[in-house]
Amino acid sequence: MNPMKWLKKDPDSTQPAANRPDIEKKLTPKLRASGLLSPAATATDACASFTELDDCLAVLHASHNLEVNFDCLRAVVSGVHTSTNLSGCKAVDEDKPVSLSKAIRLFKPDANGKREAKNAEQQAAGDLGAVGE
Repeated sequence: MNPMKWLKKDPDSTQPAANRPDIEKKLTPKLRASGLLSPAATATDACASFTELDDCLAVLHASHNLEVNFDCLRAVVSGVHTSTNLSGCKAVDEDKPVSLSKAIRLFKPDANGKREAKNAEQQAAGDLGAVGE
């Protein structure tokens, strides 16, 4: 057992703020090619309401995997309601963010929220690994 794994990581150590725009630029074509982003969308725009890029990528994957509207899922997970019309989104009433697994259960009650969230988080880690992060 490695005791270093017990230490909490500094949140800034995983994604330095100066590198995030570069990472988003590298991710955009990959996310478009896999169908996670529309041809006109960018990772920068999609992830603007998230402080952590990996959280945004996990929401993108969960949205795609479960066929849930990304804007609705993003609003529930981030707690940030953008100028996007969310009137068609159920359960988007609060400004309080919820975990991805809970948000998945809100939109897809028959899905296993924990398993789907873990799957999406692993896919997000794979995306970041593919661009060298």
